[in-house]
Amino acid sequence: MNPIEIQGLTKRFGSTLALDNVTLSLPAGEPIALIGPNGAGKTTLLSLLCGFIKPSSGTVSILNEAPGSRALNGRLSALPQDALLDPRLSVGRQLRFFARLQGMGRSEARSEVERVLHLVDLLTSMDTKPSELSHGMRKRIAIAQALLGSPDLVLLDEPTAGIDPPNAKMIRDLVREQSAHTTFIVSSHNLDELERLCGSVVYLENGRLISVGPVTDDSDHEFITLRMGTVPEAEFLQAAQLLPSIRDVTKTAQGDYLIRTDNDLEASANIMRLLAEKNWRYRQLSRGKSLEERLYGDQR
Repeated sequence: MNPIEIQGLTKRFGSTLALDNVTLSLPAGEPIALIGPNGAGKTTLLSLLCGFIKPSSGTVSILNEAPGSRALNGRLSALPQDALLDPRLSVGRQLRFFARLQGMGRSEARSEVERVLHLVDLLTSMDTKPSELSHGMRKRIAIAQALLGSPDLVLLDEPTAGIDPPNAKMIRDLVREQSAHTTFIVSSHNLDELERLCGSVVYLENGRLISVGPVTDDSDHEFITLRMGTVPEAEFLQAAQLLPSIRDVTKTAQGDYLIRTDNDLEASANIMRLLAEKNWRYRQLSRGKSLEERLYGDQR
C-alpha cells in the first residue's frame, strides 16, 4: 500500500485554481521532494493531505484513510514552515501536551518526549522556554514535535529555512536516519539540499503536476556535472574543452560546470587527471545534470 494515493485532485479558491486535476501515487521509503515555484500549489497540497481544507473535486487517500480521519491520529504528522512554540511554556511541557493529545498516558508521554528530544540532541532543553533558544534549536524542537509517536508519514515544509548550516545538517541527518521506518515529504526551494536528501521528486507548477521521478538522472550519460572550489574559470574552460571525449563545457547559473561528453566515463577520468595536474580542488563530480539544471536549465 502506498501511503499517498491522489486521483483527479482539484482545489479552487474562488476564481483561483490552486490545484488542477492532480493524480499522484507516492510510495513509502526514501524522502520525497515536493518542489515548484511560489504559487505552484505546494502548500495547498500539503493542507489537503492534512485535512485542513477540503478538495473541490477528486479523492485523496492517506495511509488508506481520508485526510482528517481520527484513524490518522499519531500516524500522520506535519510541520508547517512558520510553526511556533508557545514562548511562555517550557519545551517539555508543550511536547508532553502534544503527546497527551495523541492519547498517551502521563508516563508514556514523558518517555516519548525524552526520546524525541534525544533524537534532536536537545534533551537538556526539556525545562527551557523556546524564547531562550536559538532559531535553529527551536526548529529542531519543532522537528521533535513532528516525530512524537513515531508517525508513518511526516510532511515537512521548509524544515531548514533560515537556520545555520550545523543545525540544517543535523535535521537532514535525522530525516535520513528516521527514513528507515517513516516516509518524509519535504517541501523546499533548496534544490541542492533536496538532491542530497531525497530519492524522488514531485514537481508542481501553476497547480499542475509537471513530473514525478527520481532526484538523480543516471540515464543521461551525455552529461557530467562538476562542482568546483575557486579555480581560474577561463583557464579551466579552455583546458577542459581540449580534453578527449568532451564536446563542450558551460557554467550554469548555480556555478557548476555542465560538461557534454561523447563518453562520460572517459571524460570523467580525463577531468580528474586535469584537476590533479593543476592542483585544482573540486567538490563533486556526478553523472547527468543537477536537479536544478534539469528542471530550470531551459528556462534561462
